[in-house]
Amino acid sequence: MKLGFSLPQLGPHVSPEGVREVAQRGEEMGYYSAWVFERLLWPLEPQTPYDSTPDGSWPDEYRIVYDPIETLTFAAAHTRTIKVGTGVMILPYHQPVMLGRRLATLDVLSGGRLLCGVGLGYSKDEFEASGKPYEKRGRRSDEFLRALMAVWGEDPVEFHGEYYHIPKSFIGPKPIQKPRPPIYWGGGGLKNLRRAVTSGDGWHPSGFTSFDALSKDISTLQGMWQEAGRDLGSLEVILWYIPIVTESPLGTDRAPLTGSLDQIKSDAQRLAQMGVTQLVIDFRFTPEDAPIPATLRRLEQLRSIV
Repeated sequence: MKLGFSLPQLGPHVSPEGVREVAQRGEEMGYYSAWVFERLLWPLEPQTPYDSTPDGSWPDEYRIVYDPIETLTFAAAHTRTIKVGTGVMILPYHQPVMLGRRLATLDVLSGGRLLCGVGLGYSKDEFEASGKPYEKRGRRSDEFLRALMAVWGEDPVEFHGEYYHIPKSFIGPKPIQKPRPPIYWGGGGLKNLRRAVTSGDGWHPSGFTSFDALSKDISTLQGMWQEAGRDLGSLEVILWYIPIVTESPLGTDRAPLTGSLDQIKSDAQRLAQMGVTQLVIDFRFTPEDAPIPATLRRLEQLRSIV
């Protein structure tokens, strides 16, 4: 199982220097990948409650969030080998030609290091701000990805769908990776697992409630993968999670990836046996006043868990 981490792209302390330092040190430590996510705004009265806070309010850190593609481009310019991933780009917020060219440019400038996580989105406020309808976002995203594949394919490009149209055109640059950068679908549920099989290279869940629930989802995905005639060895499951390290071991009722380093390492081994191929450590909500030094300490602390 490979190990990745989230870049410091949000909060009052975010800075170019922090992004550069964490990306470079993570690469030096042997991490496989560096990741970002997409957040457009911080609604004062959210139409869609945040599911991890008691009152549904969004975390204060979301008031300032660097754009994912620009952040990854900056990180790629200051590194040489580490993969750079989007976890995830919300497809309905964008337009296929524009997003396709931006991601292809990132793949070219990084030397073919892009990992592309995509998703449907859930915030009604962000859909409203982007000028896109919340309804039928799954149907729109499915067509969006087909249009994106056309943009990345051979010229001349032409696409005509229900929502997106591309006149017969030459569109460049094309990604370095062939036939394209890998695509990983985020989100839970059977429909998103099916998307991972029919139009992707794997699944990119963010968090999980229990090992049993995650194992069931991965087993379902593996079965669907094989039924589609795809080689099970090619399936990627990239799990994004926030580990919590304690000085002393916790009891048997502890949450996954929570406890002593030995307990977290044991959990990571269990995830690998279940079919998780990459674990992305989430450093978004670093509580310390000096988040970059704290993030670097945690990178050093956790790099040996896989």
